[in-house]
Amino acid sequence: MTTLLSILAILAFALIVLIPLIERFAPKANPEQQAKLSRWILPLVGISLALALFKSFTS
Repeated sequence: MTTLLSILAILAFALIVLIPLIERFAPKANPEQQAKLSRWILPLVGISLALALFKSFTS
């Protein structure tokens, strides 16, 4: 139980520290880059769901 609590504490600390740092120093994407990325998101999600379904049926 102590291992679980220590892992959760480390994760919470990392989230509290890393998210503000990432938001502050991450480069901003322009609308053209966002459109390119959003075009790929749904097909990749569909492929990953199909692979997960296939894996669950085969094992």
